[in-house]
Amino acid sequence: MAIDYDAPRPREEEAPDTTPLAALVAAAPAPQAETDEAELAEQYELPGADLSGEELTVAVVPRQQDEFICARCFLVHHHSQLAYHDAGQPVCSECAS
Repeated sequence: MAIDYDAPRPREEEAPDTTPLAALVAAAPAPQAETDEAELAEQYELPGADLSGEELTVAVVPRQQDEFICARCFLVHHHSQLAYHDAGQPVCSECAS
């Protein structure tokens, strides 16, 4: 509904009867039952948790002939990301920028 802000406002006697606040509160949906914060915290795994019982499920592939290890970030990159050699050590394009 569009409101004309330039129109004169009705007086309180002319204003339509509004629903009391108590009726609006009673008609509102009931709040959800409170959950225990400790129960919610148990669902999350915190960093630094003991992972000694976990096993590695990812296959580790050795470095290929067309890859190099960057001398600055120590990540394995494809040879196409080689920017230059610094003192004989390869540097990737991300570290070069």
